[in-house]
Amino acid sequence: MTRTGVLVVGSITADVTAFSRRLPRPGETVLGDDFTLVLGGKGANQAVAAARAGAPTWLAGCVGEDLFRDLALDGLRAHGVRTSEVRTVPGRTGVAHIRVDASGENDIVITPLANASLTPAMVDASIAATRDRTRVLLLQLEVPAEVTRHAARAGADAGFTVVLDPAPAQPLPDDIWADVDIVTPNESEATALTGIEVDGPEAAERAARWFLDRGVRHALITLGGAGAVSVTAETVTRFPAFPVTPVDTTAAGDAFTGALGAALAAGLDTDTAVRRGMAAGALATTRPGASPSLPDLAAVDALLAGAGPAAGPSAAGVGTAVGPATAGAATDLEGAAS
Repeated sequence: MTRTGVLVVGSITADVTAFSRRLPRPGETVLGDDFTLVLGGKGANQAVAAARAGAPTWLAGCVGEDLFRDLALDGLRAHGVRTSEVRTVPGRTGVAHIRVDASGENDIVITPLANASLTPAMVDASIAATRDRTRVLLLQLEVPAEVTRHAARAGADAGFTVVLDPAPAQPLPDDIWADVDIVTPNESEATALTGIEVDGPEAAERAARWFLDRGVRHALITLGGAGAVSVTAETVTRFPAFPVTPVDTTAAGDAFTGALGAALAAGLDTDTAVRRGMAAGALATTRPGASPSLPDLAAVDALLAGAGPAAGPSAAGVGTAVGPATAGAATDLEGAAS
């Protein structure tokens, strides 16, 4: 059986999003312009992104027994995600409270709830159920850290390409890195994890080598309008961002990681997979919400077709013009945790 699938181990939430001209200051109330209630969570978002990018996709996660359960499951299925590995547990489904201002910036409070019930045994069962069809494992940090750590080891043992999006950034055991093939932090996450202030491509390269020194095979650091820096033991490559006008950056990083995972699962080369991820991330910023903003394969293909050779990668130091004039950075997710 051909292994072209993606297994995502991660969070599932109901995303409650309020839109307003600006975010309130502490203690202040502002009037909003709109409100949405949709499927979210980094695990669910990445699963939807991978499925919409064309990969057979499974999600291992937990929902509660409340009204949000059907919202989550129906949303996953509507986007083509296979839900056989989603467990219903006692209690309530996770919730993310998101606020978005007129420029597309956001802040987020995540309440894990059912996501905290995901266990290593559940992960093992999901890997066993999907390993004959899966090539790539996507991980994030909105479920218990020990579950993510276990999943990385189990995925590596199963022969998966293990991709870790280390968000929201938090301390991790040093032994997790040897089981990670690709790590995909943004600037703030790379700074928090490595202690290196990532304020541009050169600093991103230094931070990337921090991950490589600990056993990661490939560090891919996203820099918003400055594109992304890809570092392996052999190469350093810079990818310029796609110029877009942002509406809401929520889930852009999940779009990036999901599309990247789907491309790798399809057997595409790494540079092509990165460009597909960056295009998906860029498109996700142009629509409000989490799962509703995630682009499909046709939209990514259209953006790539119209981008021209300037959107291709270059060796570091060649002087690629990165950073579009608009604020519409493709892959940076400052705070876009869901």
